[in-house]
Amino acid sequence: MYHENERPQVQWDGSTYSTTGYRVEDIPAAPAPQPKPKKKRGVLRAIALVLCCTLAGGGAGVGGAALYLHMNPPAAGSNTIIHENNSVPTSPVHVKQADGLTPMSLTEIYEAYAETSVVITAQTPYSTSTWYGPASGVQTSAGSGFVISDNGYIVTNYHVIDGAQTITVTMFDGTEYKADYVGGEKDNDIAVLKIDATGLKTVVLGDSDTLQVGQTVCTIGNALGSLSFSQTSGAVSGVGRAVTYSDGTVINMIQTDCTINSGNSGGPLFDSYGRVVGITSAKYSNNNDSSGQAAIENIGFAIPINDVKGMITDIMENGYVIRPYMGITVAPISGDNAQIFGWPNGVYVNSVEDGSCAQAAGIRRGDIITSLGGTEVDSTAELTAAKNRFKPGDTAEVTVYRAGEYFTLTITFDSSGDPTQDSGSSGAQNGQNGQDSQNGQGGWDRNSQGSWNFNDIYNGFFGG
Repeated sequence: MYHENERPQVQWDGSTYSTTGYRVEDIPAAPAPQPKPKKKRGVLRAIALVLCCTLAGGGAGVGGAALYLHMNPPAAGSNTIIHENNSVPTSPVHVKQADGLTPMSLTEIYEAYAETSVVITAQTPYSTSTWYGPASGVQTSAGSGFVISDNGYIVTNYHVIDGAQTITVTMFDGTEYKADYVGGEKDNDIAVLKIDATGLKTVVLGDSDTLQVGQTVCTIGNALGSLSFSQTSGAVSGVGRAVTYSDGTVINMIQTDCTINSGNSGGPLFDSYGRVVGITSAKYSNNNDSSGQAAIENIGFAIPINDVKGMITDIMENGYVIRPYMGITVAPISGDNAQIFGWPNGVYVNSVEDGSCAQAAGIRRGDIITSLGGTEVDSTAELTAAKNRFKPGDTAEVTVYRAGEYFTLTITFDSSGDPTQDSGSSGAQNGQNGQDSQNGQGGWDRNSQGSWNFNDIYNGFFGG
């Protein structure tokens, strides 16, 4: 998202450069007349002058050469022709479409898919306290997005529109639309918007699981919230990066050295075949720290498209993400309890819902869950991330520690249903003004330090 001072971005130089070409052609000369005697002293003086001018600078060298030719003109009939061509190439860029088989140049990707990128402007109300009393107003923020369907569905980051009262989408041709919020997932930082338009050009989704370090990628976005439809390029710097947000949420990310600045959030990350393989989301920053820490450059992150394809479809069809549901309440294990009771790292099961899949799997109150689906978990955030890799109906192994022994159980996930009905929230855009409320997203509440409060333990049924 972009609140004036916290937005991602990039810039691409799309200029066309032409090279001036020279060809020197010697034409056969007529028989030269007998040369006249020359004074050696004059020639040496001229050569010395040319050398001096050349050492003084390139421009002076040209002048020196001209002086030499003036003092020593070429023999009659000897012609040297210099042909110069400084015209600009006029051949147009052929617009290709991503087929997954044909590599595309950066220019081709931009020409083909710049119009699928959009600028998103959000108006968010705020209130604050000042020396003079309460104050309120509307804050404008900007971000990026991309068209995923020809009838007006647009994908962006959740944090771009979090808390927004009105959302405006600006297309590549300058057309503006008022956008409706369809649904979003704060934990995975995705949101879907809808504009009243048809026949739109759409992106082509790729396979982020096939990305390799070193592969060329590029992104198009609203750099700094003002340099709209800027393109920057780079490479995949890493895959499978576990990035922890400030509220403790852990998200799997693609690392890239594409230049990402505020305003780029929500934009598409293209592979070298012109397919969207990620959603540009974040970058590392030292927050202008002047303590001597070196500036952090070109460490950006994008959400792998494979991780959120199903979620995007769920939101488009239902308005929310259908989550796997376990039917348990959990709590973190403090260091003191782990030391006193000799417990391993994991999360403590406070209660098990009657009739839930957790109960059917044999999970009991007092168990400590140490892994789910082969992923070790040390916190509730990691357990949430591990669970959310599955879909309702999927089966996974869960390892629990109970009374000094480890047990491997098999769980088949239930469906979370409509999260907007769980807490009485509209589920649209909680968490305004820097708060991290997750109501409407499955019943979790997280405080600003990323730890879990009272509601997490007793109201946070593990479906969000």
